[in-house]
Amino acid sequence: MTINLKPGEIIWTGLFLIVFIWSAIEPKDYPTWALETAPAILGFLVLAITRQSFPLTALCYTLILLHCWILFIGGHYTYAEVPLFDSIRDAFQQSRNNFDKLGHFVQGFVPAIICREIIIRKKIISGKYFTHFFTLCFCLALSALYEMLEWWVALLSEEAAEAFLGTQGYVWDTQSDMAWALSGAAIALVTLSNIHNRQIQQLRS
Repeated sequence: MTINLKPGEIIWTGLFLIVFIWSAIEPKDYPTWALETAPAILGFLVLAITRQSFPLTALCYTLILLHCWILFIGGHYTYAEVPLFDSIRDAFQQSRNNFDKLGHFVQGFVPAIICREIIIRKKIISGKYFTHFFTLCFCLALSALYEMLEWWVALLSEEAAEAFLGTQGYVWDTQSDMAWALSGAAIALVTLSNIHNRQIQQLRS
């Protein structure tokens, strides 16, 4: 079977694989790496399967790639020990490495645009405000599901959970993670809806 890739798809795949391979080379902990990068690998497979039947906008593909990179970086170092955010912590006298908060912000920011695109193109919901409301609810539910996944991992393996959870002793970590995801979704809708609408229109034409 021959797979014909467009130039943009080749570039996207190359950028994905470069960071993925780097991430897989001597990560701090392979079980944690597998847990952290699994969503990116699953997403890659879904995009590969649907690239012809339901191609997404360039905005969606770009955001998904950035999200995958963040997952790969977090998987390589663990979210509590990303060096750049150690430096930021020390420079601003923060109490913890906050790379995980960036990850949860993006966990709302990127799915918001994906969800919005599916709703609009599949005509699932009518009206801008209901679309925004459902998108926010979806992103918050997705964040809550991920927090439950972290909880299940903690129950199954205390050793793997410490690196996977990355709470760093913060008692409100779960709640703040969901708040970051919700804020990311809201900011994505406010800042990107217009350009997203134009790209969706171009796909339809």
